[in-house]
Amino acid sequence: MEGLYFNVNGGYLEGIVRGYRNTLLTSSQYGNLTQCESIDDVKMQLGPAYGDALASLPPNPSTSALADKTTEKLVQDFRYLQGQATGSLARFMQYLTYSYMIDNVALLITGTLHERDTKELLERCHPLGWFETMPVLCVATNIEELYNSVLIETPLAPYFKGHLSHQDLDELNIEIVRNTLYKNYLEDFHHFVNNDPEMSMTPTGEIMSEILEFESDRRAINITLNSFGTELSKEQRRKLYPEFGKLYPEGMLMLSRADDIEGVSLAVSGVGDYKRFFDEVGLNQSSGGVSNMAGGSGSDGKSLEDLFYQKEMELSKLVFTQQFTHAVIYAWVKLREQVSSIFIGALMKSANLCSQEIRNITWIAECIAQNQKERIGNYISVF
Repeated sequence: MEGLYFNVNGGYLEGIVRGYRNTLLTSSQYGNLTQCESIDDVKMQLGPAYGDALASLPPNPSTSALADKTTEKLVQDFRYLQGQATGSLARFMQYLTYSYMIDNVALLITGTLHERDTKELLERCHPLGWFETMPVLCVATNIEELYNSVLIETPLAPYFKGHLSHQDLDELNIEIVRNTLYKNYLEDFHHFVNNDPEMSMTPTGEIMSEILEFESDRRAINITLNSFGTELSKEQRRKLYPEFGKLYPEGMLMLSRADDIEGVSLAVSGVGDYKRFFDEVGLNQSSGGVSNMAGGSGSDGKSLEDLFYQKEMELSKLVFTQQFTHAVIYAWVKLREQVSSIFIGALMKSANLCSQEIRNITWIAECIAQNQKERIGNYISVF
């Protein structure tokens, strides 16, 4: 029934996004990239997919310049879609930018604490998380001024108000701040897709609920694993878990009480995919140790984080088998980001700000630039 009305406001954009999806790199194209001998060769191979977006790059550009241009292409395409969106779809697309805004605000908080140069901080912010009043945040000379600016000048104000005070914004608490914002954001996004009249009881609501539940569970598991050996208390840890997901409520209650890797493994054992991930990387109930808590590694060299990324890409790929859904926009953004995940070294520190395709491209280019061909195949190909 929803198909009768969906195309009135959403059909054009869905068609555009499905066209964008056809330009995503395939396994054979990734294979060609891994055979390149220089960044210029990579640039040439990307020509059909990225068109004129890479034309302004100088000969043999740096990997960071290549990553910037591929990201610019993503942002340009996204902003075009956003300019055409109306009603609930416009709000849905705004939600897609909030995760990038959270990372940008966390970066500005850290920079303010260390008295970094304002211009440098703004240049490092992800463009999808840019908002008009962002430069205002950089005028703040101390954390209290920055906190007041965030509450007034940014779309993230509801995620701060009533949950965080300016006393929380210090270097020791920055990850707690980031995870608190993500918790509030994910809960708000989940509520929106399940309660908005144009989203609830539609393919968009159903698909996005599954994707957001996975993201909620992944964050809860990562928070728990990363909390071991730190001063984060069990009560503080529990407050950082989003209150929905396949693990909610029993699994997350068990996570909040976990003292070691065996406790985490037991908590997630009720969900088939997560149990399989832990088994594959050796983070099961019969194993333990510091190396496992650091992420583990399977026989094929994949870490728990790699398996989570792969699952995320599989969910995004499956979205395109559905019709009449705004979720294709979310899936396209995640899949396009995959291209850059290939870069290593310093670039990988900001990989969470990149799409998967961009991660892949960056990883491959960096391996070529640093003559690390033996690691060039460590990327996630979806198509």
